[in-house]
Amino acid sequence: MQDNSLKEKMTRGKSIIGTWCEIPSPELVNVIAKAGLDFVIIDMEHGSMDFTTASRMVIAAEVEGCFSIVRVPKNNASDILRSLEIAPSGIIVSHIESESDRVKAVNNMKFPPIGNRSLNPYTRAGGYQKKPDYTEKQNKNVLLSLLIESKKGVDMIEEIIDDKNVDIIYIGVYDLSLALGVNGNTESPLVVETLKQLVKIIKSKKKIAGAMFHNRRELKFFKKIGVQFLCYKVDSAIIFDEFNKMINFANL
Repeated sequence: MQDNSLKEKMTRGKSIIGTWCEIPSPELVNVIAKAGLDFVIIDMEHGSMDFTTASRMVIAAEVEGCFSIVRVPKNNASDILRSLEIAPSGIIVSHIESESDRVKAVNNMKFPPIGNRSLNPYTRAGGYQKKPDYTEKQNKNVLLSLLIESKKGVDMIEEIIDDKNVDIIYIGVYDLSLALGVNGNTESPLVVETLKQLVKIIKSKKKIAGAMFHNRRELKFFKKIGVQFLCYKVDSAIIFDEFNKMINFANL
């Protein structure tokens, strides 16, 4: 696992840019990382990703100096443990709607005395060897991001983020648009206003706000309101869009 300078950079007020990886391909991640992104999010909740492929994707990012974050399949001890042991720089836990959801995520992620994570130092995260400072470094360096994507999560935001072990609050604008009744319209005034309110609360509690942008206009807006963990689209959509533009151009 890389030393986690991502948090340090954002703590200094800097923004970082990455993308979501839905396609289970270490080669594609390596291309993305080579392009210069700060991080990739390896999505194990949606699609066909397995732990073996995710592990190779983490390595493919790391060799190019790009950080990797894994969206875990579920907020349970087994999925979080297995995700951490492939040595990403952090994890994202989805469907956080309450203080108890957050407590569960922290307990599953952190070693004692903070949480209840099981110990096996002979995995990639442990460097395949027993080290006296392994658990302490993992507790300190690995980022924990919680994903807010429901009306209940929005309503409970202050209770959810009230924990020093939480680093990033990622706002899932697509699911949030569904929850707010505007079905995928992420530019709806209702979504935009909710996003602004959430970021204000997140920043006031000294946490880092994250969200997805699709164009320069959205990027400028997100930076203006204080979103620092910036995700540009999704790998599959970026590839589709570029080839679709070419097809439309070729048909002229």
